[in-house]
Amino acid sequence: MTPRKNPAPNFVTHLECSLTGAHYPANALHNLSTSQKPLLVRYDLEKIQSLISRDALKQRPPDLWRYRELLPITETPVSLGESATPILADDGAARALDLEHVWIKDEGRLPTGSFKARGLAMAVNLAKSLGVKRMAIPTNGNAGAALAAYCAAAKLEAICFCPEDTPAVNLQEMAFYGAKTFRVKGLINDCGTLVKQGAEAGLWFDTSTLKEPYRIEGKKTMGLELAEQLDWTLPDAIFYPTGGGTGLIGMWKAFDELQALGWIDDRRPRMFAIQSDTCAPIVAAFEAGHKEATLWPEASTVAAGIRVPMAIGDFLILQAIRDSQGAALAVSDEAILSAQATFAKNQGILLCPEGAATAAGLQEAAARGLLAGCRSVLLFNCATGLKYPMPGEVMDFSMKQPIEQALTL
Repeated sequence: MTPRKNPAPNFVTHLECSLTGAHYPANALHNLSTSQKPLLVRYDLEKIQSLISRDALKQRPPDLWRYRELLPITETPVSLGESATPILADDGAARALDLEHVWIKDEGRLPTGSFKARGLAMAVNLAKSLGVKRMAIPTNGNAGAALAAYCAAAKLEAICFCPEDTPAVNLQEMAFYGAKTFRVKGLINDCGTLVKQGAEAGLWFDTSTLKEPYRIEGKKTMGLELAEQLDWTLPDAIFYPTGGGTGLIGMWKAFDELQALGWIDDRRPRMFAIQSDTCAPIVAAFEAGHKEATLWPEASTVAAGIRVPMAIGDFLILQAIRDSQGAALAVSDEAILSAQATFAKNQGILLCPEGAATAAGLQEAAARGLLAGCRSVLLFNCATGLKYPMPGEVMDFSMKQPIEQALTL
């Protein structure tokens, strides 16, 4: 656990229902609003603007806590070293698509190997400061690993409910951190039902996606960070692998806050939500012109992180997509695996399946003519590919064979 200096004063004014705008008290434990919708954290942005400038960030460590005035932390945070993640260039894709820049933000460099560390670092820190002792989560893998790790560091109990086909490496990781880890015969929404039942019975705090307000605040640091890394000029388009959509919602919120501070102008990236065509509730709702999505039956995909049959923040995802003049796109599992292999062999970048979905989504957007006017595009690789099975031919070699055969086999 990395020790840190005390954070700046907390500038949270209240929490707000994302549907009705109703206010809820700050620095208190919350799940959903009374309307059963996600709560959004609001800040005294005028006061923050009067106290700091974006140039002040240059003197701070390159981690997510550098944005502390725009975070809800009230005491020294438990940290596992949440460093800024690099933005990598894919010049070949840029040339092929006639773009100036194609960038990949590689979130696999974070603790526990995924961008879930951002949201769960914030959720665990806030829960600990508000007296929570036990946290539970429904998870396809990476979120559970992040919860388990941060709870271990914070000396809290973690309980993880996982779909039955969750990869063994993810299950083992959660359990090794000390989390009570359960395999459930069902999908992520079934696991969510179990977490909800336990929370209602007072057994634990429900840390499900968007069912507590602070995972969004952690995920929004992706937007704050990429804006700073690109010298406060946002890319023309962002491709984001979308299951629960916390990061997409969080980034959209971050951009609004940065504009209010005067750190960026009013230009926004087109937000592209990428899903698998075998689990695409947001795509179906977007194409039908609906404001909310419906449950996707028999959801499946090789990209387990975006296998979310129904997202509680669906209306926020769809609103951000439409307000940005972006789109929701579905790609096949075959396209995902092909993109993953292409990046590994041609770029030396090991994308996770969900990150590969954004690469496939970029190709789909280009084929549909959706990139008109775009010169810069950013893809999110949300986790290290090392957690996933990787096909590749491995051959045996004998000490008795001529070494020249190594080039001919």
